Amino acid sequence: MKEILDRARELFPYTSALRREFHRHPELGFQEFHTAEIILRELSRWQGYSLQSGIAGTGVLATLEGGHPGKTALLRFDMDALPVQEDTGAEYASQVEGVMHACGHDGHMAIGLTTARLLAESRQEIAGMVKILFQPAEEGLGGALRTIQAGVLENPRPDIVLGMHLWNEKPLGWLGISDGPVMSASETFRIVIRGKGGHAAKPQEAVDPVVASAGVINALQTLVSREIHPMDSAVVTVSTIHAGQAHNVIPTEAALSGTIRTFSPASRERLLKRFHEIVQTVAGAYRCQVEITLEDISPAVINHPEIAKVVRRTARTLFPEADLDAHYQTMASEDMAYLLQDLPGCYSFIGSSNPAKGLAAKHHQPDFDFDEDALVSGTALMAGAVLDLLGS
Repeated sequence: MKEILDRARELFPYTSALRREFHRHPELGFQEFHTAEIILRELSRWQGYSLQSGIAGTGVLATLEGGHPGKTALLRFDMDALPVQEDTGAEYASQVEGVMHACGHDGHMAIGLTTARLLAESRQEIAGMVKILFQPAEEGLGGALRTIQAGVLENPRPDIVLGMHLWNEKPLGWLGISDGPVMSASETFRIVIRGKGGHAAKPQEAVDPVVASAGVINALQTLVSREIHPMDSAVVTVSTIHAGQAHNVIPTEAALSGTIRTFSPASRERLLKRFHEIVQTVAGAYRCQVEITLEDISPAVINHPEIAKVVRRTARTLFPEADLDAHYQTMASEDMAYLLQDLPGCYSFIGSSNPAKGLAAKHHQPDFDFDEDALVSGTALMAGAVLDLLGS
């Protein structure tokens, strides 16, 4: 295992150069055409891979047969950037106006390609097969489902799935590898409350959707505190409200939107049921009509305990001094959840912030950047976990 870490360190210049190439040329979900060309260019250099492109439009699937028969592992790395104007000042900053890799997917792809290189070099040690998926459109656009529909879980069907995320919420040297739910299920909602418009000086002649909206927002604050078990976790956030255009006019309607996050299916079911009841009842008390639209973004990311146990063992072997957190959870969401619904697996977090270098901005911010030393950790962990899970 030490050889894997040493090799990941030797290949750091390669990994960093790839990360910076991806970072300079970011592409939004389902538009990752140049990104896919880079991935195919690199994968074609390593002997033993069969390649498929155009998965769900822009995705790439690489398949490597090991030196001995055995199980099949699927590794997944996301490709897409975000509609964010970069403000890092880095020499490798985005060259695309209004688009940047503000979540670390550039690093994920670089780790994925270096992992592919390491596994090709270690092919004879692998008992089974490795499928490496570079997935488009993770950022709430349905990329994982589209790749599943395109057949990535077939011919052969994987026995195990692994994924990872560089994580600026935690410092370099920290690892999060937990059992059970690690990222929340996510729904977005839109509520349209309709009343009767009128003159602001004559509220008795109107049915005010703005006041009804205030009542709905206040009532929704009780959902988590009074409907969810105190030992469970959930979030209901109303993040936008739009109503009216003039100070002296009561509008006809108000629109609210936000997000619901849960870990357990039971809490999700209860929360959504009560969400509908509260919105409809409170709006009705103000004599307003209501229309509710819910969009399911992702289920919870749930790690299989036995797979997570092996990945933690790999991590402890590779990084005995690391701060290894076996109980980490976050209310962020990830469509890796769909792969983990179908297959047992593990999704790991790799600390990547370094305040001493000014690299501590949070994900999705214009000044987001991470310490590239985390690329070595990510590469060694993913390659090492495969060898531990499929080693001959």
